[in-house]
Amino acid sequence: MLYNVIKYTEEKFIIKNKFPEFNSGDTITVFFEIKEGEKKRIQSFKGIVIKKQGKGLTKTFTIRKISMGGIGIERIFIFNQPNIKKIEINKKGKVRRSKIYYFRFLKGKKARIKS
Repeated sequence: MLYNVIKYTEEKFIIKNKFPEFNSGDTITVFFEIKEGEKKRIQSFKGIVIKKQGKGLTKTFTIRKISMGGIGIERIFIFNQPNIKKIEINKKGKVRRSKIYYFRFLKGKKARIKS
């Protein structure tokens, strides 16, 4: 009963986005819309995909980028978020795991992923 209600609301109210297929280890750029007061602007977030998780319309993915000064920033996006405008795949990466949490602790040349 509850499963049917959830499935019905997902199909009716959530807008499905069509994005290219990507996996963990890929370097992607996510363009999303930010609303600041009355203004709207598009901001990009470029980094390496750490993980993809979930199923159906509640699927999420986490991206990690290294900012100025060597500080790592992670951001979680929902696939069907209405403010995501475009996803660009910059580079395909080859990793053996689906969730590369160990990537958080690597620095310098060790933090490179094979193409």
